[in-house]
Amino acid sequence: MGAAMRRIHVGNALSAFGLGFTVPFLYVYVAQVRGLGSMTAGIVLAVFAVAALVVLPFAGRAIVRRGPLPVLLTALLTASLGALSLGLANSATTVLLSAAALGAGQAVMQPALATMIVDCSSADTRSRAFATQFFLQNLGLGVGGLIGGHIVDTSRASSFTLLFSIEAAMFLLLVVIMSTVRLPHAPKVEGAPQAKGGSWKQLLGNRAMVQLSVLGFVLFFACYGQFESGLSAYGVEAAGISTSALGTAMAANTAMIVVAQFAVLKFVERRKRSRVIAAVGLIWAVAWLTAGYAGLGHGSQTMATAAFISTYALFGLGESMLSPTIAPLVADLAPSGMAGQYNSAFALVKQLALAVGPAVGGPMGASLHGPYIVTFLLFSLGITYLAIRLGRQLTPVQNQPSLAKSRVVARGGAPTEPVRAGA
Repeated sequence: MGAAMRRIHVGNALSAFGLGFTVPFLYVYVAQVRGLGSMTAGIVLAVFAVAALVVLPFAGRAIVRRGPLPVLLTALLTASLGALSLGLANSATTVLLSAAALGAGQAVMQPALATMIVDCSSADTRSRAFATQFFLQNLGLGVGGLIGGHIVDTSRASSFTLLFSIEAAMFLLLVVIMSTVRLPHAPKVEGAPQAKGGSWKQLLGNRAMVQLSVLGFVLFFACYGQFESGLSAYGVEAAGISTSALGTAMAANTAMIVVAQFAVLKFVERRKRSRVIAAVGLIWAVAWLTAGYAGLGHGSQTMATAAFISTYALFGLGESMLSPTIAPLVADLAPSGMAGQYNSAFALVKQLALAVGPAVGGPMGASLHGPYIVTFLLFSLGITYLAIRLGRQLTPVQNQPSLAKSRVVARGGAPTEPVRAGA
């Protein structure tokens, strides 16, 4: 990695650290510490998703026009202001406005950082770069939650003020660090189609990107959208999982990612991306079958708990295979200069899935145990089908970048030059 990429990875780790540092404690902070009630706390959590959905459609155009670095710095300053004001807020109005600023800032950070990774990598190094990003994001989330949990004290509002102040200071530190990044490519492309307002039309005309977006929605809806909602509710209600076992399951997911991420990287880099995603669908189908045994089987409580923990571990294995696959594919599908638009569009799809997933899965997981398992088992098999279908829309090099190293490539790919996006 060059100096620019190292700084970008620091940015990824610290932004994830900030998310894990405060978000798990938002509900308790708003509802109990500030005494604003559970309804206001629920609205605050919804504001994070709404803020992301509002700003992401504009973030892509801003990244393409201004470059990812200025957009990232603006997002960091916005998030810092939101974090600081949230720690000082004591009314519903100020809490909601602060949460909107923090949520919007954090939402824009991800496509901006992803576009910087595209600018600082080649087709040969992009998969490893995004795998490193995913690894550091999970590490940041875990460490942030661990440290934040030891700082907060529900009997002292000042401990939460300290928590949010540290987060705000961290974002400002990140502004200083990222200001030193020198991207190897010019961030602004003169005469790009989006400058005339046609960027979204051009994106929607890319059949491969549209299919990848549909596939991405199903991926995030059937996995990430269920972790802390439907699947946890199902585990407690159907399988009798204790809160400590639920925490162990979440830890097993993170541990699997940490252990497997770089172990599977070489395997993934040598395979067609569409087949890797299809394999993830099958792995997650096994995960849902295991969850079904945990809640609907007739084994002992120990077996049910073990099966439930294994479910989260299997999801982690699939995640580690997706991280060096999906994000680089988004970049490779983007025309030159459009990586920011494509990254933001895919981030918008992710936010939609994360908003809809808990709303659908939560009630089903809590009360409709059998239908819940069957529904998401079918969604996982749908991932496999959609991945195979997507493979037909990709050029050989887009589907398997390692082919670019060969001088003879199947028709539709480049014989010697790797596919480059955002250059």
